[in-house]
Amino acid sequence: MVLATLLFAAMGVCVKLASAQVSTAEVVFFRGLVGVLFIGALAWGRGLPLRTRVPAMHFWRGFAGVVALSLWFYAIAKLPLGTAVTFNYTSSVWMAVFFVLQTAWLRWRGQSPTPVPRPLLLAIAIGFMGVALVLRPTLAADQWLEGLMGLASGMLAAWAYLQVMQLGRAGEPEYRVVFYFSVFGTVAGLLISLVMSQSGLHAWRLPQGLTWVWLIGLGVFATLAQLLMTRAYARGEALAMASLQYLGIAHAFVLGVLLFDDPVDALAVVGTGLIVAAGVTATRLRSGRARA
Repeated sequence: MVLATLLFAAMGVCVKLASAQVSTAEVVFFRGLVGVLFIGALAWGRGLPLRTRVPAMHFWRGFAGVVALSLWFYAIAKLPLGTAVTFNYTSSVWMAVFFVLQTAWLRWRGQSPTPVPRPLLLAIAIGFMGVALVLRPTLAADQWLEGLMGLASGMLAAWAYLQVMQLGRAGEPEYRVVFYFSVFGTVAGLLISLVMSQSGLHAWRLPQGLTWVWLIGLGVFATLAQLLMTRAYARGEALAMASLQYLGIAHAFVLGVLLFDDPVDALAVVGTGLIVAAGVTATRLRSGRARA
């Protein structure tokens, strides 16, 4: 998961550079297309089957993931960047909420669910505090609808991660999970681009020069990161993996400083420290439970 967050941060750099020329829908399309070609070639070369026994689970994973991504991009377009990213990182908080509600429901029905470790919930809370300090979100009074969109993106992302976990527990290999998500993203990105072009909102632009490098790069980084994240959720504890995802903000903060001369201030450094501390705590808790 730690390596996945680093690759997602590298993907973010490519997205930022590519978005100077192409639309968000085109970014979604090329991200999915590179994944389809990458995984398709891998499966063909190694003789790995792409046929699945659980197409419905792949559909819901793809639906939740692509809608979450689209809502997040909408929030980025309408809200301050820090606010939009913070909303997306509420996925870990939503995941904790889902597990707490599930535990309460099972207990109400007289069953004995696995308890949610309180230190892990604390690690998630500390990590989210770090995210808020790094990004410092703000929301104007007339931006409540966009705020709800951003919040919904975080909730749907949490649902998508839980679907990834269930697919892994159902025996679906990582490459197949990422392949079908990439297919879903490719189709969705193409459809959104066509709708935007037909309505006159944004015409399709053929990438030029280095933009091709950024688009291919973001697709490769995203595909590798998805493979690693899928394996992490399939084999690890969901809340521990959710806490480790906060490290993506720390990676993005450092890359922003190194590559784009983003400003450095005391609150951002403190927030990055909290994020790293939450990730270390989650890892130690996961290791301790594994030994137990």
